[in-house]
Amino acid sequence: MNTKGIVPRTWRRLKKITLILFIAQFVYIIILRWVNPPITMTMVSKWFGLWGTDKQFHKTWVSYDEISQHAKLAVLASEDQLFPDHNGFDFKSIEKAMKHNQKSKKIHGASTISQQVAKNVFLWQGRSWFRKGLEVYFTFMIEKIWGKQRILEVYLNVAEMGDGIFGIEAASRQYYHKSAASLNREQAAMIAACLPNPVKYTVNPPARITSYRQRKILTQMRFIAPDPDIAELVTSK
Repeated sequence: MNTKGIVPRTWRRLKKITLILFIAQFVYIIILRWVNPPITMTMVSKWFGLWGTDKQFHKTWVSYDEISQHAKLAVLASEDQLFPDHNGFDFKSIEKAMKHNQKSKKIHGASTISQQVAKNVFLWQGRSWFRKGLEVYFTFMIEKIWGKQRILEVYLNVAEMGDGIFGIEAASRQYYHKSAASLNREQAAMIAACLPNPVKYTVNPPARITSYRQRKILTQMRFIAPDPDIAELVTSK
């Protein structure tokens, strides 16, 4: 048996497989610029987690122009007020979170909406450096290929907004029995208030912390609404 040839052949095969996987994921990113992602790993994990319980899995996709402007503004006010201006990363918030996490056991995140979309659509939940590195890559790619409106549209459709409830349309139907296009300011802010922890920060009935966050988000919505970049993003079709 010629053992000297095994390592070179294995290396060539690994390089070929790596190249194929790289091209495949790149094509997939481009496709998702126009085609809605069918499901995410987070959704699959949640679906299995709900198996055998009395809770149901809810997921409904709606286009950008079928989402209330209040809902778009609410998630920006809640999650990423610099979203229209950054390149996918809020370095000041990252630095601030790192300093806090060094001193406290309660971990603070600094993920932008773009980073959350990259994680939710392409990756799995976790805090490993390997996953974080992949998140940086996918964040960079969707910022370059998708653009801000598409990123926000995907976020509003894949984010978990309740225990097993994914997307603003499913949340609106479950909580208020209306479409996402019909959400008013208070309702949109209440749904956005659950985003940090959609299982703990219940919307219906609202947990105390959810109501508290709703009031803060409503205030922030008034502050950021006049910003030209935010106004253009929120009102665009």
